[in-house]
Amino acid sequence: MRPKKHRTTGSNDLFRSRLDQIINMRHELVLLAGRVDWDWIDGEIAPLYSDNGRPGIATRFMIGLLLLKHIYEGVCERWVHDPYFQFFTGEEFFQHVFPHERSDLSHWRKRLGDKLERLLAESLRVAHASGALRSQDLKRVTVDTTVQPKAISFPTDAKLLHAAIRGLNRLARKHGVRLRQSYVRVAKSAAMMAGRYAHAKQFNRHQRQLRILRSRLGRIIRDIRRKTEGQAALEGAFALPLSRATQIGSQQQRQRGWKLYSFHAPEVECIGKGKAAAPYEFCVKASIVTNNQRAPGGLFVLHACSLPDNPYDGHTLRNVIERTESLTGCPIERAYVDKGYRGHDTQNPRRVFISGQKRGVFGVIKRELRRRSAIEPIIGHMKNEGHLGRCYLKGRAGDAANVLLSAVGHNLRRVLAWLRDLLSLFLLSLWPTLNCPVQPNSAY
Repeated sequence: MRPKKHRTTGSNDLFRSRLDQIINMRHELVLLAGRVDWDWIDGEIAPLYSDNGRPGIATRFMIGLLLLKHIYEGVCERWVHDPYFQFFTGEEFFQHVFPHERSDLSHWRKRLGDKLERLLAESLRVAHASGALRSQDLKRVTVDTTVQPKAISFPTDAKLLHAAIRGLNRLARKHGVRLRQSYVRVAKSAAMMAGRYAHAKQFNRHQRQLRILRSRLGRIIRDIRRKTEGQAALEGAFALPLSRATQIGSQQQRQRGWKLYSFHAPEVECIGKGKAAAPYEFCVKASIVTNNQRAPGGLFVLHACSLPDNPYDGHTLRNVIERTESLTGCPIERAYVDKGYRGHDTQNPRRVFISGQKRGVFGVIKRELRRRSAIEPIIGHMKNEGHLGRCYLKGRAGDAANVLLSAVGHNLRRVLAWLRDLLSLFLLSLWPTLNCPVQPNSAY
C-alpha cells in the first residue's frame, strides 16, 4: 500500500527536542532538503504500490537514505548519530536507533527500477534551481564510457571450479538433495595446491589439480541430474546453476568467444581499456555524459547508464544522446567524444566531434574539443568518492541502479559544495561590517 504523505506537524514534544530547534538551519544538507521536490518524487513512485496491504515506509525516508548512501559512506551508522542526516530524511525529532531494517533499502531500490532515472533528473533540477547549473550548459556535452568493476575475485580456473562445486553443494542442501559425495574438502585442497603450483611455475602439477577439480565437478553435475530426474520443481531450480557449472567445467583458459567469469555473477565481462596497471578488468561497461563547459557549480553528470554485453561505443551514442535530451528537456547542439566512437550512428553526425578530428574544427569548437578530457576526472571522482569503483549490487538491474545512483550522488556533492561556497561568500561579504569597530556617540 502507498505510504502516507510526509507532513511536518510543527508540534512540540515534552520529552524530545525538535530537530529544527537544535541544528543549524543554514547547514548544506538542510538547504538541499529544502530544494528537493519531495512531493514530485512521491507522485512518481506512487504507481509502484498496490491498493491493499499495510502502508509502506515513508517515501522521503527511503529516498533520502538512497541519496545519502551515494553522497557519504556508512549511511546507516551515521544516520543514528547525525541529526542532519535525520533532518534530510524527514524526521522531526532526534531518533536514537535506526527505525527500519537495512534490507528495506535493497527492497526499495529494486522496487524503483527504471524510476531511479527520475532521481537523476531531480538532482539536475536542484542544481539548476540553486544556480550551480545553467540552461546553456546542457547544450554542449561530453560523452565517454568507463568500466564498473564487479565485486568478484580474479577469475582463475581453479577458483571458478571450486566456486561451482561449493555453489552446487549449497543448492543441494537447500533443496534436500542428498549427494553421493560432496567433494568440498577435496576441492578446497586442490584449488589451494593449484594456486601454489602456478605461483611456483610447476605447470604440470598445476594442470593435474585442475583435472581433479574438473572431474569432481562433473561427478556432482551427473549426480544431481540423476537425483532430480523426473521432478519438475527440482529440475527447474537446478537448471540455471547446472548450466553455469557445465560451462565452467568445459571452458579453457585461452578459448575464444563467450566465457563465464563468475558463478554467482554471470553478467561479468572481461574488458581491456589499455591501462598499464589493469590490462583486463572484470566489469560491466557504463556510459557517462557531462556538460562540456564548466558550469558555476562544476561539471555535472547529465546522463548515466550501464551497457551490458560490452557493445561498441559508436553503436551506443545515438541512444545515449536521445535519452540525455529526454532527461534534461534540452536539445544537444554538439557532443564531444573520443576515438572509440568512430563510426557512430547518430541522426546528425555533424554535431558529433571526435578527438583528433581536423575537418570542421576551428574557433569555439576547437576549444571545446580540447575540454573533452575533462570528463576523465569526473569518472575518477565517481569511482573514488562514489560507488562506481566497485559494484556490490546483484544482476544487471543492480549494475544499472549503481551507475545511476553514483551519478546522482556526484551531482548532489557538487550542489553541496556550491551551497558551501555561497555561504562562505555571504560571510566574507559581511566580514567588513562585523569587523568595523563601533564609534561612540559624541552626544553622550
